[in-house]
Amino acid sequence: MTGAEAGSQAGATAPDAEIRALLSSLDGQRRHVLGILEGLDDESLRQPVLPSGWTCLGLVQHLALDVERFWFRAVFMGDAEVIAAPAETDDAWQVAPTATAAEVLDRYRAETALADAVVTAAAAGAPLAWWPRAQFGEPHLHTLRDVLLHVITETACHAGHLDAARELLDGRTWLVLT
Repeated sequence: MTGAEAGSQAGATAPDAEIRALLSSLDGQRRHVLGILEGLDDESLRQPVLPSGWTCLGLVQHLALDVERFWFRAVFMGDAEVIAAPAETDDAWQVAPTATAAEVLDRYRAETALADAVVTAAAAGAPLAWWPRAQFGEPHLHTLRDVLLHVITETACHAGHLDAARELLDGRTWLVLT
């Protein structure tokens, strides 16, 4: 069964314990991403704090488009529109000046909800429907489980980047034990 076939069985059964555990871990990282940004104004969200020039808002847009949308709806589900979308987006890290912070954060929330719908409708061992060989060579992820673990890792890594950025912006830290 391909990712697309697995996803088409939405609502057939409740997610198994492994999917629930992996989604719980991912959801914790997603909450971290949004939580560390709470209270920052639009200007701060758009301010580059590292020499590479990325912004907190750009990182969230990257998570929405290049992580949540790409890995779950393109790679796992094989959604042709989403597969074609990266060609339409020059650089997800660059937020259009006309896009509001609320729009970018809402897009992230919307993409996580769409991803959750895909994930909860499939089994952890379901195979991927498409692989981006031009970007990543031969497949090194093979199942929904692999994609979930990859996305958990990437989201956690970026949550840490946001921790550092927030501390540089205004000194706020997230769940630091003293």
